[in-house]
Amino acid sequence: MEYIQSGSRSISLLYRLNSDKLLYLATIGFALCFGGFVGSL
Repeated sequence: MEYIQSGSRSISLLYRLNSDKLLYLATIGFALCFGGFVGSL
């Protein structure tokens, strides 16, 4: 039971880190696309 709890905790932590990383990459990608769009106007 302990093993399952620690495993799910590490998985949720990993998911949280990955979602933060995805949000970070999405923000950078959006900023780059937005900058390119403004530059092409």
